[in-house]
Formats: sequence, structure tokens, C-alpha cells
Amino acid sequence: MKNFFKWEGKRSHEKHGRAEFDLPIFYYRDDLFLGFFSADIKKVKEALPSKHLHPVILSPGRTVVVIGAFYYIDTSIGPYGEIPVGIPVVWKKPAAPFIPALLENYYPGFGIFVTHLPVTEIIARDAGRAVWNYPKFVADMRFKNTPEYISVDMEEEGKYVLGLKVDKRGILVKDNRPLVTYTEKNGKIIKTVIPVKGIYMTCIRPGSGRLDLGNHSVSQTIKELGVGKHPFVTRYYIERSAILPEGEVVGESDRRHNGYFGKDIEHGKLVMEYGE
Repeated sequence: MKNFFKWEGKRSHEKHGRAEFDLPIFYYRDDLFLGFFSADIKKVKEALPSKHLHPVILSPGRTVVVIGAFYYIDTSIGPYGEIPVGIPVVWKKPAAPFIPALLENYYPGFGIFVTHLPVTEIIARDAGRAVWNYPKFVADMRFKNTPEYISVDMEEEGKYVLGLKVDKRGILVKDNRPLVTYTEKNGKIIKTVIPVKGIYMTCIRPGSGRLDLGNHSVSQTIKELGVGKHPFVTRYYIERSAILPEGEVVGESDRRHNGYFGKDIEHGKLVMEYGE
């Protein structure tokens, strides 16, 4: 059987800010859960930094926003929490309605443009911003993992940002497809292909998850996308591993997207509670 972590691509040693690490970054074990939400396509287009990033069409006037949470248990840069807010897109060529949402990375040019990516550790923030310009800032995260559901609540300096809850139910799916992300860095669009190996449960019904938003400025940017409280699809990963390499430039951006910076904090609080 092939060793998933036998990396044969480019390697490098990096030092940026307070982060010193080797590329690629190895994610040996993490917990991940996701909610896929309907959003206003006009507002989402306004949030994208390039006219060549086309949001996935869900229905007339509606597109998709994905919000999730990682609890990185064992990685080559240490454990930390992370909450991605992203927009599923297709690079260059607009796609037919719904098909990219169904096929995801089987569809040419599909990926996730990352709009926010808060983390709990400064090393993850400095590494992510320097190499890929992932829009990271340091925040506090409290996870809860029960037999029925998994959830996270996030705050920054005592101000509530968001809460996400996903039920552990649905059909089992093996996930050996890479995760593709798009970011904007110094006037360029960066595409990063992240190998993944995992198994998740997916549920296609409203009521299998819930999103709560606070009054933080990041919360407000999510509200402006027209995102509702309940995802139409949820995913809970039973197991997952990944490898994060350096990305590549695929084109020019029309405007900058650095996201929210937050305060210069060494560590956010990271709590994982099990059971009720």
C-alpha cells in the first residue's frame, strides 16, 4: 500500500515572522466538519478579487459559501484550531449551474477561494500569510465533540465571532481527492493543491447543522453574503490526513484580498471538550 506521507515534490525550510517550519506541512490527524450554505451570488462576486474566479451557481441568484472547522490534532507544526470561510469557485471559465457543486474537484478549475481563516497559533498565522496569503488571524476556539454532534465557538478578545454545529449522520464517503484552494497574494492568484486522505459522513438535508454569527467585523462580512443559519449539506470527517505544499501563481488579481488581520497575539485559547 502506498505511503500517503511519502512526499516526492518540492521541499523547503521557511522562516517568516515567528514561524520557522518545513514545507510541505504534514497533517497526520485532524478533525474536520463543514457546512455548505446558500448565499447571494451578487454579494459573493463582489467579495472575490478576480473576474476569473466564478462562484458556483446553485440556483438563480444563489451560490455556495462553505464554513468549517479543523481541530489539528497532530501536525508537523504542532496542534491548533482553524476555521475556514470559503467560496467554491471555478477558475477562468464560468460553469453550468450546480454541476461543479456536485462534482467538486472532478470539475476542471474547481477550488475554494478562502475569505477568512482564523487560527489559534501565531506559527500557523505567520506561515499561512507569508507563503499563501491565507487570510489568517489569531482567535480563541472552543470545540465540543459528542457521539451525536461536533461543534465550535470562536471569539476574539471576548467578542463572539461565530458558532458552527454539525450532526454526525449521513452516508459514508471515502475522500481521496485533493483540496484545491485559491488565495490572492501581491496582485496574483495562488492555486494550492492539497493531497487529502479521509472518510466523511455527509448529510443532505436542512437541520443537520447550524451557524450562529456574532457582531464581530468578520461576522458582519459573512452576514453580508446572505448566508442563512442552516446549511443544506453537512460533512463530518471520521478520519482525515493532508499535506500542504507551496502553491503556484495561475493569474493576475483585479484587487487585493488580505482579509482581517486582528491583533498580534501569540496564542489563542484552544479547548476540546468531549461529551456533554
